[in-house]
Amino acid sequence: MNPPRPASSTGTVAVVLAAGLGTRMRSTLPKVLHTLCGRPMLAYVIDAWESTTDGAAAGRPVIVYSPAVEAIARPFAERGTLALQAEPRGTGDAVRAGLAAVPADATEVLVLSGDVPLVTGADLEAVLEARRQDDAAIALASVFAADPARLGRIVRGEFGTVERIVEANDASPDELANNEVNAGIYAFDADWLRRRIEALMPSPATDELYLTDLVALAREDGRLVSAVAFEDDGRFDGINDRSQLAAAEWSVRVRLNEAHMRNGVTMRDPSTVYLDWSVDLGADVTLEPNVILRGTTSVGEGSVIGAGSQLLDATIGAGVRVWASIVESSTVEDGATVGPFSHLRPGSVVGRDAEVGNFAELKSTHLGARSKQHHMSYLGDAEVGVGVNIGAGTITANYDGVRKHPTTIGDGAFIGVDTMIIAPRVIGEGARTGAGAVVTRDVPAGKLAVGIPARIREPRVKPPDPEPTT
Repeated sequence: MNPPRPASSTGTVAVVLAAGLGTRMRSTLPKVLHTLCGRPMLAYVIDAWESTTDGAAAGRPVIVYSPAVEAIARPFAERGTLALQAEPRGTGDAVRAGLAAVPADATEVLVLSGDVPLVTGADLEAVLEARRQDDAAIALASVFAADPARLGRIVRGEFGTVERIVEANDASPDELANNEVNAGIYAFDADWLRRRIEALMPSPATDELYLTDLVALAREDGRLVSAVAFEDDGRFDGINDRSQLAAAEWSVRVRLNEAHMRNGVTMRDPSTVYLDWSVDLGADVTLEPNVILRGTTSVGEGSVIGAGSQLLDATIGAGVRVWASIVESSTVEDGATVGPFSHLRPGSVVGRDAEVGNFAELKSTHLGARSKQHHMSYLGDAEVGVGVNIGAGTITANYDGVRKHPTTIGDGAFIGVDTMIIAPRVIGEGARTGAGAVVTRDVPAGKLAVGIPARIREPRVKPPDPEPTT
């Protein structure tokens, strides 16, 4: 494989460690591709870097991956410069692989973990600023953890300076009793890092090269190591299993829902609203309890997504109400209503001020403006005009066992209850069908189809209402 192309930016360059498969996830999917609110966790780490002043100026980070997680290369090729760690030999070796893609004139290297998606740009800037203020070889983030578990412990000298970091596998009982832990974010003097990373030695316990051993090397060189202490609120927690993934998604969802509410969205019960990061919500949208909005869904101003609804890649106009229904890859135009218990399958359009009601289903169908489809009906591969009434139980029989066929229903048509339209058929403007009709031929405009199979008749002319007597 060709060596990684160096990043084009100088100054501060971020290196994101993403080479681990994550065996505790018990998944064939690389750990950093597991999603939080519809996005891979690695995307959030890159977002945090790009939100910093240095990230905005420097551009794409270096992403270190391994053959075991080669699947991350394609989705993140446009977001970072990829650097291959050919053999997983620990964090020190991963950073060494990443340095091959860091420009020679970079002055500072920020190292991040791809499985810590809750970190913020402000956190990263605090670590960078601490290194610069002290002209330190290394600045790192630390947390006084309530439960240090198997995290690396920070060992300080008598004057409070950071002397070394001891991995839990190598720590003594006294060192394990210390609850100040390494949060896994580092800022390095780039020149010093390039020179001293070659001095890392394999751990006697694991045979891995630990990035944390650089702390002791910095102290040997008489260089300062700074630590920025952060609150133990979970944002530096790495994700190693499905339980931690769920906890992180909860945190992301809280952030996301709060941002939407600050932008004018009403949530009756935010704890039961599930949104993907890519969902777009207009002002004065109301989300009732137990709604799920996924993918590239957008909801227009003033619309109400009622309890029990699920929207996937849906486009919802302004002033729409969707109640206890499913909308997939479909469009609902301004003022329309959908539900309860309706299903819009992919490729459907519900026109302006149209109505789709109880147990109605559409598939690849355009229901025209002001048309109504209620009560246990199915329209598939249909083009329905303006102001059409679809009676209860209506079905377009669009599939003959081999191919799908279209149905066209003209403006102002009236489809009687329990009508079955055997596609391909054209129902003309203003045409009508009688209750229970099985339509096997086209119905001309203004005509009536009745019977099984349906026969074409002139519609009955309703006599005028009698004049009222006085």
